[in-house]
Amino acid sequence: MSDRHYVTTPDADADGPHPGPSVPQTAKLAVVVGALGVVFGDIGTSPIYTLQTVFNPSDPHPVPVSIEHVFGVVSLVFWSVVIIVMVTYVLLAMRADNDGEGGIMALIAMLRRWGTQRGGRATLVLAGLGIFGASLFFGDSMITPAISVLSAVEGLKVVEPSLAELVVPITAVIIIVLFLVQRRGTELVGRIFGPVMIVWFTVVGVFGVGGIFHHPDILKALSPVYALKFVANDFGTAFFALSGVVLAVTGAEALYADMGHFGRPAITRAWLFLVFPALVLSYLGQGALILGDESTVSSPFFLLVPGWGRIPMVLLATAATVIASQAVISGAYSVASQAAQLGYLPRLRIAHTSESTRGQIYVPWINWLLMVSVLTLVFAFRSSSALAFAYGVAVTGTITITTLLFFRVARRKWDTPRWLIAVGATVLLAVDLLFFAANVTKLVHGAWLPLLIGLTAFTIMTTWQRGRAIVTAERERHEGSLREFVEELRKKSSAMWRIPGTAVFLNRGQKTAPLALRANVEHNHARHEHIVILSIQTEPVPRVPAGERVSVDDLGYRDDGITYVEARFGYMETPDVPGALAGLAPDATEGPLELTDASYFLSKIELRRGDEPTMAEWRKRLFIATSYITADAAEYFRLPRERTVIMGSRIEI
Repeated sequence: MSDRHYVTTPDADADGPHPGPSVPQTAKLAVVVGALGVVFGDIGTSPIYTLQTVFNPSDPHPVPVSIEHVFGVVSLVFWSVVIIVMVTYVLLAMRADNDGEGGIMALIAMLRRWGTQRGGRATLVLAGLGIFGASLFFGDSMITPAISVLSAVEGLKVVEPSLAELVVPITAVIIIVLFLVQRRGTELVGRIFGPVMIVWFTVVGVFGVGGIFHHPDILKALSPVYALKFVANDFGTAFFALSGVVLAVTGAEALYADMGHFGRPAITRAWLFLVFPALVLSYLGQGALILGDESTVSSPFFLLVPGWGRIPMVLLATAATVIASQAVISGAYSVASQAAQLGYLPRLRIAHTSESTRGQIYVPWINWLLMVSVLTLVFAFRSSSALAFAYGVAVTGTITITTLLFFRVARRKWDTPRWLIAVGATVLLAVDLLFFAANVTKLVHGAWLPLLIGLTAFTIMTTWQRGRAIVTAERERHEGSLREFVEELRKKSSAMWRIPGTAVFLNRGQKTAPLALRANVEHNHARHEHIVILSIQTEPVPRVPAGERVSVDDLGYRDDGITYVEARFGYMETPDVPGALAGLAPDATEGPLELTDASYFLSKIELRRGDEPTMAEWRKRLFIATSYITADAAEYFRLPRERTVIMGSRIEI
């Protein structure tokens, strides 16, 4: 009989500090400041261009400036922020965390786990829909830096119209610098950007109060009556206005995706006590300014600032929009990392950039892809108003799918009553779908772009998942049964040369024999004295507790020197093979493992297109092309290069 049991191993990642009841107030404040510097940049800079876009006369469906429309639009903006950001995300979605991690991929992980356990077909279909939502988020991650930085630098045109030609070059330089500093890590970025965002929200709120002071009637727009009257009396205009109003809630998904970096309490406090009040005051102040002078619709945010303060405001806005870009960039890292761990993308090289805080990562391949994409958008569209037409579809699509997945999770995780799910889903999804429909009207004016990006990312991820399943099945056929191989090895033991020391063979599971081990035995007629067959399992949870990190199986014999070890990691962790093995006690394996001199063996697969109709021909080409971005396995698993042997084989798909 096999003897399989869990062995506690050291887990440095599990000891990362998280703010809790015992954490000093200064530490809690530092986390809140860090969250301000990373999480709220996108939604915090929306006042720069939201009302300007809604009343833009060059819009395909312009909203005429009138007292009723100004009150209606400002009221729509306020209640959109309340319903989508406050209710959907802050109060609801952020409670549906996966062991502290948030974002649409965390919801997908939970749904996949439940679908596997209970065979829920509908749950797995929703998980597939969630992948499309995550794909749309990549479109958001490309558009946000472009539109945010462009909108801030365009403030130069308000200060001095002759500087208009410098807007695009200055924007490009800022974006390049932003992506170059990403390797320094989110923690450093948050420490630097946090104080800047405190100044930003304070200044935005103060100038908003100044505008309100001159036209205090704008405070009436806080009543939902004005939004409802606008929709009821002029539905056509209100409907098309929603495609601009949605800009006020951009960044909500990034707020959720970045939750694992700072925790829900810090994000909630920052939102309630600083971000939300400042945003409301700014929108009210801009509305009051437009009421007093219709000509200010060209740039109400900057014109709300007195002449002496506009140049400093442009500089501050530029810094804030750089931070806005940071919010979605770090969110894109998280989504890509989780997608790779869940099998939707190839294994990517991921750098953990903080020794004290978990979840702080940098993904080089995603970073450079985003940089090239953002620069392309800047030079192609050349203005924030042109990009605004393309912005809403990605945002509203992701928000709608997140809302749908949340209610599914709420039903399965908390057993929420069906009637309550029905009421909540009906109301929130109606709002989301109305926004989505309004933005689809901009399809020919640029809204096709995020849909194209989303469909491309969705195709790549689903193709990789399918191709990976085909390769796994083919590998299992080549590798053969592990237990049968161990039996054969035992029979040949006396005629086989034993190499002193320990060999660790990385494998995909316990069912099949590693290709590298089989090749070594069949061609060299030799085996190591101690053999560890190690598989890495990625669980649909962010992190695996130290006590459940490693399990050991003797594969039926305790005297043959062959041990199977399964190391389990969460999708937010980087697998550390030597670290996982280091904590194994001598009695857990068949003899002491000499890890200081151990050899590590990897099986490298060369993919070729075959004649079998496993996938469409174009998908086979896409799968093979995508495989080239796979990170180096030895580096990914933290193996010592000087003691790592790579043995190759070929598989046709």
